Parts: sequence; structure tokens; C-alpha cells
Amino acid sequence: VGCLHTGKSMLLSAIGKREVPIPEHIDIYHLTREMPPSDKTPLQCVMEVDTERAMLEREAERLAHEDAECEKLLELYERLEELDADKAEARASRILHGLGFTPAMQRKKLKDFSGGWRMRVALARALFIRPFMLLLDEPTNHLDLDACVWLEEELKTFKRILVLISHSQDFLNGVCTNIIHMHNRKLKYYTGNYDQYVKTRLELEENQMKRFHWEQDQIAHMKNYIARFGHGSAKLARQAQSKEKTLQKMMASGLTERVVNDKTLSFYFPPCGKIPPPVIMVQNVSFKYTKDGPWIYNNLEFGIDLDTRVALVGPNGAGKSTLLKLLTGELLPTDGMIRKHSHVKIGRYHQHLQEQLDLDLSPLEYMMKCYPEIKEKEEMRKIIGRYGLTGKQQVSPIRNLSDGQKCRVCFAWLAWQNPHMLFLDEPTNHLDIETIDALADAINEFEGGMMLVSHDFRLIQQVAQEIWVCEKQTITKWQGDILAYKEHLKSKLVDEDPQLTKKTHNV
Repeated sequence: VGCLHTGKSMLLSAIGKREVPIPEHIDIYHLTREMPPSDKTPLQCVMEVDTERAMLEREAERLAHEDAECEKLLELYERLEELDADKAEARASRILHGLGFTPAMQRKKLKDFSGGWRMRVALARALFIRPFMLLLDEPTNHLDLDACVWLEEELKTFKRILVLISHSQDFLNGVCTNIIHMHNRKLKYYTGNYDQYVKTRLELEENQMKRFHWEQDQIAHMKNYIARFGHGSAKLARQAQSKEKTLQKMMASGLTERVVNDKTLSFYFPPCGKIPPPVIMVQNVSFKYTKDGPWIYNNLEFGIDLDTRVALVGPNGAGKSTLLKLLTGELLPTDGMIRKHSHVKIGRYHQHLQEQLDLDLSPLEYMMKCYPEIKEKEEMRKIIGRYGLTGKQQVSPIRNLSDGQKCRVCFAWLAWQNPHMLFLDEPTNHLDIETIDALADAINEFEGGMMLVSHDFRLIQQVAQEIWVCEKQTITKWQGDILAYKEHLKSKLVDEDPQLTKKTHNV
């Protein structure tokens, strides 16, 4: 863990490329990018990654044609048995199922999937190989809640070395037994999960500050004594000299540093004014994408206003993003009506918002172009600064920024649209833990309404007052909180995948 741009991903790829000394017998798998589009199916992609097994199977087939009795063939069969060759397809299929692929999807061609789904195939390959050392950078980024819960359960019992970077505190709590904090190009090790790390780090920093103040007091006292009595009577001068030696020793052995806290951010959504309810009315709305396609929603009926604080949950493809598009008017209902207050402004954050950024402009130029009413550069610099973009980042072309920094430009742009309703579709991808906390605080202080789709349980817990479950063409209100929903998903998983219970009981 560590702030944005402390070099976490760089360290991970240095380990992956063996730029740090790692014994040769340790095989490393570093998950870096999604699978390229091709004619292969997800199942083929996962199976083929196990090169040793594929090679042995081809060799065994060749030998069987030549001489069914030879000793080499028996050895091959033994090795294949060790590799669980006959169960390989079932294992690959189980992993893909856990990551949200239905049996039909497992046999579709990769080129028919979006980048997010191809990323899941790459993740399934990594889990299938069971390398000695697995390196994962933000593995939950393209997953929904169901797949996050499955992955957490799967990685909990990963028997080998797992090094991961994640912005999801909930996920880190469930999976990690040790935390490495990266700060000022140094690594500091903590045992325990994320919550334990936060607690221990606070205690250590408190002690460090106590020691720092004690040392500074000692130094001030000694310097004062030396200045006053260094030239006094022989006895006092001797004492002053001895204090000077003590002081030099203290300096030489290294002083305690002051604790420098990570920069804190404060996001901000400007006041939006009042609109009397109902702000948006959904009346008997049904929707499907194509005339012959399946119904995504049937007879929806609800209202939302400026007090709404809802998280939408449910399996992939149940229509969570579709609902937000219907409410903003990007999609039109197949049946029924959506009535909106004539003055309502809606701000929708989604993964493709970055595509509208002009990459040749700097964040400062882009925002000045979008909001010409703000004439002063300095005023705009302050606005952008609130979203964690500082000095140089504000004036370098957007194409040179990282994904996380581009997201912040999008948030700055969205906030200054001055919306009454915030519709946030997976806002945490590419953000770090501190930024997500800043976003949660800003949402909680925002005067308007909010609907959220997220795989980050902690963000949902921080900002949502209601949980709505989208599935089976309808929306139902969940009666508990998000943690109860997570437990519900876990128990559903165990029913579907008995292997998970076996594993969990082994721990």
C-alpha cells in the first residue's frame, strides 16, 4: 500500500522482471494486461496457459500411436496424473464461473468480449497456473461484487506467495496476512491485515512523534546550556563541554524524524440548491436493447429525489449501468415513462468519461475551455488542486497523466457541472485508498442525491443509506446493510461451489 505514484506498480513489475534477486526455482506470474481479442474461447485461453500439461498431452498422444506399451509413456501418464490433467478443464471452468462467466460465455470467442471481460480471462489464467509467486495489480478493477467475493475467498487460501496492490480495503482485509507500506522510496513491513496495519501504524507514529519531541527538547535544552555556560567558570564550562559531546553523539547516532503524513485530499461537490420531490419519477418502465432481445427490466416503478443515497448491486449484466443510462436519458424506455423535474441537472461518472478528455490539452486548459465563465487561471488552479492535481500535473498534457490522475480531471469536470444528482458508475477504478475516502467524504457532504454502482464494499458502506438489488428484470430493496449482502453472496457461492467450503475449513 502507499499513496498514488509512490511506485507500487513499478516495484511489482521489477519483481516480475526479476530486476530484484529472486531464486531461479521460484516461478513468477505477473498479471499485467487483458487477453488480446482472438478467435479462441475463454476456456481455451485458460487451458493453454498450462504449457507443461499441453506439451505432455501432445507427447503422450504421439507415443501412444507408436508404441502403447513403452515405459516413457507410463512416466508421462504419471506426470499428467500429478498435474490433474483430466480435471484441468473442470478446474478452468470453475475459475471462469467464479469470475462471472456462464457456460455459454466460456465458449464464446474472445474478440466478442469487452476489455474488462478479457481482463477476467487473464486473471483466470493466473489463478489456473498456481505459480509459486503471483503478482496482482488491482485485480478487482474490472469485477462486480459477486466476482470480488469469489476472488477474495479463492485468494484467502492461496498456498503460495501472493503480492497484490489493491484500493479495496475490504478485499485487503479478507486476503492479506502482511502489509508492506511504501513511503519515500522505503518499504516498511507490518503483520496482519489492512485494519491491523492502520492501527499499528498509528501507534508507531504516535510513539515516533513523542520521541521526536523529547529529542528536540533535549537538544534545545543542551544548546541553551552550552550557549549560557560554555564560557563561564571552569566547572560550568566542563559541564557544558560534556553536554556538547552528548549532543554530538546524539546527532551522530541519528535523530528521530518528524512523522510526515501522506498528503490529504478534499474532494468537493458544489451546493446544488433545492428541488422539490419527486425529482425523477419512473413509471411502469420496461426496457430491452433490441426488439428480439431479452427484457432487462420489466415494470419498474420508483421515485428518487435529493435525499436519495442508493447503491445498486447485483450480478453482471443485470442492468445496473443500464438503469443509470435510462435515468439520465442516454437510453429511452421500451415501455413506460421517466419524468424528470425540468431544472434537474444530472452528473454521471463512468469508465468512459476519460475518452471525452482532450489529451493534447493540460487539465488547466481543458477546464478553462469547459468552463469559460471562470476567467482567472489562479482560481481554476485552486479548483483543480482540490482534486489532488498539483503544480506540474495541472499544466502537462493530459495524455502524460496516469489513469488515476485522468480520473481526477474527470471528477473536477463533473463537480463543476454543478449537478443535483450524482450517478457514479464504478468511480473507484484507478483511485487509491486515500482518494476513495476523500470521495466518500465529499459525497456525504453533498446536498443532492446519489446513486452508486461499485465493487468497493467499503465505499458503499460509507455513503449508501439503501441497497437496491438489480436482478431478474426488477429492483428490490435489500433489507440489511452491505456487509449482510456480502455474507449473503458468500453463502450463495458456497452452495454453488462446494470446493470453497472445503478450502475455508482448512484454514
